[in-house]
Amino acid sequence: MAATTTPAHTAPTQVGADRAFLLLRTVFTIAPIAFGLDKFASLLTDWEHYLAPWINDLVPGTAHQAMLAVGVIEVVAGVAVAVAPRYGALLVAGWLAGIIVNLVSLGDYYDVALRDFGLLVAAVALAALAADRRDKAPA
Repeated sequence: MAATTTPAHTAPTQVGADRAFLLLRTVFTIAPIAFGLDKFASLLTDWEHYLAPWINDLVPGTAHQAMLAVGVIEVVAGVAVAVAPRYGALLVAGWLAGIIVNLVSLGDYYDVALRDFGLLVAAVALAALAADRRDKAPA
């Protein structure tokens, strides 16, 4: 009598994917909200130093006002990850791509740009995990 079994690697793999999803979703919810709120408080840094002059010339108002708008966008991105991680993670990835372009165009902060590239890849991984979870959800 042949028994039908699931391969032993399936369950731990799914558990690992669930853990990775939860960790990434948590980080990409909290971090953008925290960084966004700090654009209003400036406790972590003077965010205006990270704004490339050419971008400052494109946006209306002052660099400070631009950073306040950035803060709002980051809070919205964090909430989007919490509510709809599949799409919110892609929003965060796109936002990080913009930050990377800004930092590299400054001709400085390459270390921060490299870190943000790693975060971009992690955000894309979250979107992939979220899509996989949606595809496997019971009907």
